[in-house]
Amino acid sequence: MKILFSGGGSGGHFYPIIAIAEAIYERSKDKKLIIPKLYFMAPAPYSPRALFDADIEFIPVPAGKIRRYFSLLNITDLFKTLYGIIEAILSMYKIYPDVVFGKGGYASFPALFAARLLRIPVVIHESDSRPGRVNAWAAKFARKIAISYPEAAEHFKIKDKSRIAFTGLPIRKEIRDPLQNGAREFLQLEEGTPVIVILGGSQGSQTINDVLMDALPDLVKRYQVIHQTGRGNIEVVKQTMSVVLKDNENAYRYHPFDYLNDLALRMVGGVADVVISRAGSTIFEIASWGVPSIIIPLSKEVSHDQTENAFSYARTGACTVMEEHNLGAHILISEIDNIVNNRSISERMRQSTKQFSHPDAAAKIADVILEIGLEHE
Repeated sequence: MKILFSGGGSGGHFYPIIAIAEAIYERSKDKKLIIPKLYFMAPAPYSPRALFDADIEFIPVPAGKIRRYFSLLNITDLFKTLYGIIEAILSMYKIYPDVVFGKGGYASFPALFAARLLRIPVVIHESDSRPGRVNAWAAKFARKIAISYPEAAEHFKIKDKSRIAFTGLPIRKEIRDPLQNGAREFLQLEEGTPVIVILGGSQGSQTINDVLMDALPDLVKRYQVIHQTGRGNIEVVKQTMSVVLKDNENAYRYHPFDYLNDLALRMVGGVADVVISRAGSTIFEIASWGVPSIIIPLSKEVSHDQTENAFSYARTGACTVMEEHNLGAHILISEIDNIVNNRSISERMRQSTKQFSHPDAAAKIADVILEIGLEHE
């Protein structure tokens, strides 16, 4: 059996594919199937190491973005996409996979178009509460549509809603399960002081970083702060921190990191009392850790998806939402205090994460892919 994956150029699209690939290997062994050959078709490999570790062959195919605003790049990217479609058809015809899995995003369009033309079965997964344009289009012919948020189902304009399954977002084992043993030593944390974690994504968040710097002198009085700044922000944050925490006796409680690897993220999940994050795929990681959170979505002008994702998560009771236009140091500190100092609130949030977390998401999607692949063989 041959299975081809395709998805956008972000970690939110890429790493769920790795999680599904891991589940496919496990489920194949459980079902005593011949281990499938896996491929990943996209403009760039995103993480060559992750593809190598998962034994996934990369097939480069260009794809262009179609922006929602006027840009001359839309014209050049249109030709890039047309060329990518031709490349995808030729490459896919050579390997002729039994099933194609699309994670959404502009990068998946050539592969999904080729699969449609070659009549290869398609399965798609939508990460957000409102589907993107590529997934909304692919849903018309996809055999199965997996969704992360139940609200997404109503946005797919298809008659047969039985093709839609609420699975949650696949999370890799490497970060799904929180780790406490050795975490405080590894992260250099003291005992007895609550831990606040700020995750701005691999690129970081300038807005969150700026507010945190204002709040830091008050926060370190009673909390330890683990801060993922983003690789491009670490030096500026350290310079600012050296000023705002100058001569502060609690400065040692602030721990900035440019990036937290898989092991560090699991440890963060094991020791955090509150996590502050954007409203991307990190929401599902936080839910899998069972930690209360404050979600700060990107503004609606930048991303409608994040705002809808944040409030969908908030409706479970697992988090509070702070929109950027309301964000300030004093408000942030007050919200942190409210969660940490009120055991009933924090415990309710921890229990509510269980409603949102779907640890079997990758296995469910893997089973569907294998079932369809076996039919097509």
